[in-house]
Amino acid sequence: MNQSRSHKTEHSYSKRDKYITEIIVNVHPLEKRVAVLEDGRLVELFVERKDKQNIVGNIYKGIVKDVLPGMGAAFIDIGLERTAFLHYSDIVMDFLDIYENETPHPRLNPKDSSQIGNLLKPGQEIVVQVHKGPLGSKGARLTGQISVPGKYLVLFPNKHKIAISRKIYNPNERYRIRNIISNFKDPNFGLIVRTEAEGCEEDELRTEYEALLKTWKLIEKKIRYHKAPVCVFEENALENYLIRDLFGENVDRLVIDDKAFAKSIIHQMEDISPELIHNIEIYKEDTPIFDAWGIEKKIETIFHSRIYLPSGGNIKIEQTEALVAVDINTGSFTGKTNYEETIKKTNLEAAAEIARQIRLRDLSGVIIIDFIDMANEQNKQEVLEMLRKNLRRDRAKNKVYNFTELGLVEMTRKRMRTSLIANFSDPCPLCHGSGRIVSKDTMLMRIYRWLNRSEYFIKDRKLRIIVHPELLEHIQNNYEYFTAYKDQIEIVSDPEMRTDQFKVLLLPDLEDITAKFS
Repeated sequence: MNQSRSHKTEHSYSKRDKYITEIIVNVHPLEKRVAVLEDGRLVELFVERKDKQNIVGNIYKGIVKDVLPGMGAAFIDIGLERTAFLHYSDIVMDFLDIYENETPHPRLNPKDSSQIGNLLKPGQEIVVQVHKGPLGSKGARLTGQISVPGKYLVLFPNKHKIAISRKIYNPNERYRIRNIISNFKDPNFGLIVRTEAEGCEEDELRTEYEALLKTWKLIEKKIRYHKAPVCVFEENALENYLIRDLFGENVDRLVIDDKAFAKSIIHQMEDISPELIHNIEIYKEDTPIFDAWGIEKKIETIFHSRIYLPSGGNIKIEQTEALVAVDINTGSFTGKTNYEETIKKTNLEAAAEIARQIRLRDLSGVIIIDFIDMANEQNKQEVLEMLRKNLRRDRAKNKVYNFTELGLVEMTRKRMRTSLIANFSDPCPLCHGSGRIVSKDTMLMRIYRWLNRSEYFIKDRKLRIIVHPELLEHIQNNYEYFTAYKDQIEIVSDPEMRTDQFKVLLLPDLEDITAKFS
């Protein structure tokens, strides 16, 4: 496989509407990573780690372990460390002894939970979905009401009605959506229309509905042929997301570096979209797959707040709790024509890159973009169109507004998943999220003030002050601050110390008294 022919440089911009789309999958026992490339440029990255799996929404084929009529509940073995809890009110007849017992169940009083013994027996198989995850010593809470969620719709295999989110307030919009869905919905399935479906066209809703039906078909197959207890659907599983949302006709190839995972995908695609199987490749080279495509280096840039453009300009992205702020600068780019054209070119480059970074980093909520000021209204509209055009491929719902009176562009974006920054990083123990740490001068003064406060206590006593080597050097260069205490203190370095901390020990017992006068 010659990788070099299919790869373009990181900063190449295609003028075509059609992009060469590749999905690269790296499988490891502890983690799975899926990278989406458009013309060789990383636009989306999905990570699933074994130690951070969320089971809420997962569907299981379980075994009844115990039935407690007094509690109106049963404990179900779904393959976890602890049995899960299922209340009588959450049982759905359709999924009792599914595909095994066709005998109709007796009509039961929904308010009499003691009748649970007439429905469930130890050893019986049942299909359930996790409603609440395990907490402490408590097992998971289950429901028999099975649902398969999508971005716009939620499919219910055992219901028949159409329900529309109450957050879609416009009666005309509710009527429009209901009519659209009635045109293609199977009467044997129920649907909930989510808030995100507001404004969606028929083809978007129909496409997702068909995808949900395909997903349910796969679940049914697993229920039939897999031995309980077994998970038959993982709500947040990368494999499901890959098949349902990522891999479609627009993808030129899907390359996977794990034979078993590739076979699983191919097996499932045989039932869903067999015409796409020829686009699946198994990577067999010695070079790690993410290195072969240059993805590892691209992932590192996700942590950089400043992104440099091919022309010499740059983008600064700052994430806060309230919003995301994006600033554009011309940097070293001076242009070859007039100043307005220079600014326009930088802003156009920035608009395309900002759209990519929004998808890649999964930036969501309110996003404020401060493009470089332009006087020409037509240039402003071209920049807006560039931003909107590159956001059309975004799976998350977004909306871009016009320039404000202050020259800012406001946009909103729906959160799709946990951001990559959250997945790949922990809060900084030094700066606590500020992006800056306490200066050496500030630390010098903190130590000085500590000695001032402790002056009476430390008379005729010896102290050892421990600091980071860099801070020690700074103190030695400014030792005049400590001249008054030179007979009482010794200052030593410890590379294990942080630059924003110090420790004071009382000699000779080495008692830590730092907190005493801090």
